[in-house]
Amino acid sequence: MDVVVGLLLAIAAIIHLLPVVGVFGKSWVERLYGIGFEGPDLAILLRHRAVLFGLLGLLLAAAIWDENLRPAALIGGLVSDLAFLLVAGTDRGMNAAMRRVVVMDVISVVALISAAGTVLASR
Repeated sequence: MDVVVGLLLAIAAIIHLLPVVGVFGKSWVERLYGIGFEGPDLAILLRHRAVLFGLLGLLLAAAIWDENLRPAALIGGLVSDLAFLLVAGTDRGMNAAMRRVVVMDVISVVALISAAGTVLASR
């Protein structure tokens, strides 16, 4: 069971670590989300978002080995993913890159719910 939970957490961790490349600058953010923008304001916000995803991804990765971190990692990952899916669901005009983000978040939600279910079933 622990191997299954670890694999599911690894999937979610990788998904949350992928946007970290946005920290490296505006051009990375533009490629990642398929958007273009002028001025530093949006770039600052999205680069900060990349840092937060990095922290969440590291928490999910650490929870692979530390069972005490699993509740916080599972809840944090699910809240983040579900909040994004809720917001994204209100706007049908997103580009192809954003649709890929939606798909990745759905995969993450499935992995996190499966991991939570596996943890609860093993108690």
